[in-house]
Amino acid sequence: MRKELILHNLRLVSHIVRKYYGSAKNQEDLVSIGTLGLIKAVDSFRISNGAKFATYAARCIQNEILMHFRSQKKLSAEISLNETIDVDRDGNPLTYIDVISCDESLTSEIERKIAADRALRYVGTVLNERERQIVILRYGLNHRPPMTQREIAERLKISRSYVSRIEKSALEKLSAAFRTAR
Repeated sequence: MRKELILHNLRLVSHIVRKYYGSAKNQEDLVSIGTLGLIKAVDSFRISNGAKFATYAARCIQNEILMHFRSQKKLSAEISLNETIDVDRDGNPLTYIDVISCDESLTSEIERKIAADRALRYVGTVLNERERQIVILRYGLNHRPPMTQREIAERLKISRSYVSRIEKSALEKLSAAFRTAR
């Protein structure tokens, strides 16, 4: 009886799809979805409710199709990271994951810049004036080329060995500041 009722009313599904969703490009899919609604109607129909089966089935078919459209609408906002968005010069597909992926070199570059910024802060806060001056000149931190210890010694009118001792002391202070910050 169930199978016969379903087979007998398949034309109702086709009629509803053509009538209400005639412009839809996926009509075969809608017929399949509507058939699921018909099967649910056959399984849940009760004569005691007073409605004709065709009326009840039509409503179940439409509800099933509408639920399909609602689920498609929700999914339409979702995209796959592997979805092709363009092609590169060589004709290879370019996906979202390619665009947002992060190379290790980029990560290490960012870490290096963060460490360099921290080092500059330490130069300004940890070192005394003489140490700061020598480190800035020695490593070119003032947007000028780095200077040799001999050039710094001549400029500051001190010995090269004294510049070396001050530089060594300053680097030890900076190293200690980095270790305690971790």
